[in-house]
Amino acid sequence: MTAWPTRLVLVLLLAAAAGPLRTAAADAPSFRHDVLPILSKAGCNTGGCHGAIAGKGGFRLSLFGYDPEKDYFTITREVRGRRVEKADPARSLLLTKPTTAVPHKGGRRLEPGSEEYAILTAWISAGAPPPGPHDPVVTSLRVTPAEAALAPGRKQKLAVHATLSDGTTRDVTRWAKFTSADEAVATVDSAGEVSGIAHGAGAVTVWYSSQLATARIVAPFPHLVDEAAYAAAPRTGFIDELVLAQLQKLRLLPSPPAADTTFVRRAHLDTIGRLPTPDEARAFVADPAPDKHARLADALLARPEFVDYWAYQWSDLLLVTSSKLRPEPLKAYAGWIRDQVAANRPWNEMVTDLVTARGSSLENGATNFFAVHQDPETMAENVSQAFLSLSINCAKCHNHPLEKWTNDQYYAFANLFARVRAKGWGGDPRSGEGTRTLYLEPRGDLIQPRTGRPQPPAPLDAPALDPDAPGDRREALAEWLTAPDNPYFARAIANRVWANFLGTGVVEPVDDLRVSNPPSNEPLLAALADFVVAQQFDLKALMREILVSQTYRRSSEVLPENADDRRFYARHQPRRLMAEVLSDAITDVTQVSETFTELALNDGSNEATTRYAPGTRALELQDSAVRNYFLKTFGRNARDITCECERSNQPSLVQVLHLANGSTINDKLAAPAGRVSALLARALPPEHLIEELWWLALSRPPGDSERAPTAAVLAATPAEEHRAAVEDLFWSLLTSREFLFQH
Repeated sequence: MTAWPTRLVLVLLLAAAAGPLRTAAADAPSFRHDVLPILSKAGCNTGGCHGAIAGKGGFRLSLFGYDPEKDYFTITREVRGRRVEKADPARSLLLTKPTTAVPHKGGRRLEPGSEEYAILTAWISAGAPPPGPHDPVVTSLRVTPAEAALAPGRKQKLAVHATLSDGTTRDVTRWAKFTSADEAVATVDSAGEVSGIAHGAGAVTVWYSSQLATARIVAPFPHLVDEAAYAAAPRTGFIDELVLAQLQKLRLLPSPPAADTTFVRRAHLDTIGRLPTPDEARAFVADPAPDKHARLADALLARPEFVDYWAYQWSDLLLVTSSKLRPEPLKAYAGWIRDQVAANRPWNEMVTDLVTARGSSLENGATNFFAVHQDPETMAENVSQAFLSLSINCAKCHNHPLEKWTNDQYYAFANLFARVRAKGWGGDPRSGEGTRTLYLEPRGDLIQPRTGRPQPPAPLDAPALDPDAPGDRREALAEWLTAPDNPYFARAIANRVWANFLGTGVVEPVDDLRVSNPPSNEPLLAALADFVVAQQFDLKALMREILVSQTYRRSSEVLPENADDRRFYARHQPRRLMAEVLSDAITDVTQVSETFTELALNDGSNEATTRYAPGTRALELQDSAVRNYFLKTFGRNARDITCECERSNQPSLVQVLHLANGSTINDKLAAPAGRVSALLARALPPEHLIEELWWLALSRPPGDSERAPTAAVLAATPAEEHRAAVEDLFWSLLTSREFLFQH
């Protein structure tokens, strides 16, 4: 017992020399910068403990310490102040509970005699000083090393330093929280020691005082790849340079270029959502010119089907659906989007018009963006998700647990929309008529529930606006949102476009650009974003750059040296066609159109109305609420929320059964006016018929192993069974993986 005071003195001296953050003017430990970090690192204020909505054991803290003033009151004033005994700190529940000196359901969280124990004791002994309004705040974190090469079985210690608003920098490694972004590649312990697990690339996210930083972990694969292979790999531009640099670092060998038949099919589907016709595919294959890939890209970007495909993509993002809009405003909204794509309107200008829209829902279709987001909070969340790929929803109730966004930032951002109002509708909802007018009130603010007063309006990470200033606050938002130096806007759209062509975003999920979800190739994403800015947000320019790259031309052939690649573009990743593209592909091959006649109204009735003419393609549908079993089964985007998760490309047994026995394929093959009837009317020899079928469905000629056996079967088929045999052959092609998948 006689050694304890000496030990405490030594620990206190150590804490004073190298402890967590202190205010420069204060001798005692700071509640904000010393006490709260200890509680956060110990897990006391997590959602599973006292940070839960109801707290634990009658003790409730703000989640991750986002409300220091409230936490201070809870710790020092509740239960008659027993949590803090200033005259006898060792009796404080703040110390006796986490050390299990008295029973604690959360187990031991604090060791007696530890540095953390000494700091809490010193704070209580100093009179438990409260957080001050002028305390410096943490403005940024830096983790070193920022990138570490770590073979499986090796370890690497990370160090974390915080920069404060007063300009000071402190080592906060001991109080930071570490999380591995991919535990299959590397794990990290509570002290920041990283352990390599497997080959690949991963990251460790560091959290401290609502700030985050990331360290990259690279574990090259053990492949014996000749360095000359990377030097000899073809390059078309910056995309190939950056992708190959990553592959070389990871020792992943790039696959060879795709065959011309594969490329022409891939480029058509990714750019305009349609299969090439047999004549188009044959012409590309026969063209000997070295610039044919670039000329194909230019031709596809100029096709009218390009407008259909990309207007549909942006309609998914902007939630064009009759479940939220009446038919006439929906038509105006979808028409506005289509007009922007047709005019190749720069993305920043298009977004500016959406965010600042006002006027009639029929005359200005962009105003309907606000009609599907009825309140300032929802508007803020969806603007952030759609245009920045950032989910700030969690910050509505507390500081974001996975990001740096605070509760105050959330309400400052939402307050930008507090004065947006709508009036009218009029007319009969069943008729789809009626105008909704969007306008601005001269006054009005959104109340921050935690403080009971408005938070000064401000874009994320931007200075606050004058809350009393006249004018449209959304104009300042649009200026910040689309600024070339916005760290999210260009990256978000570049990542979305990249994912459309490569199948996998540089960041996955494609709309989740939080710091704790780092890109698979940061230099590549940064360069794509810089290119978008340099091209003044002309998305066609980015699409062309991707289409002509050697990275996009790469085949999906799996090599022993890249079999483990999923995210680094050593080879093209096959993926199932999206529901609407697949539906249209079946229609194009069979020459029997799908029927889209039922449109669900948003008044809750079961009535429907015909709104689409015969021959309408799935990618021409304006409304996601059109009833169609095939589209629903194959995972179309319901457009209920702004999230890529709304669309599914996952296979299911229901899909298999529908392809085998459903009407979508079988009825089209049996149709008297369909492709099968037309081909049979030409009385083609079996070899020619097979050739035609393969080019129609697969955009390539049949191989020798396919041609001869199939021709033999057709030749041996009795005349009365000939049509059934051709239908079966067609069916086998339309249900093959080669047809169903982009590859």
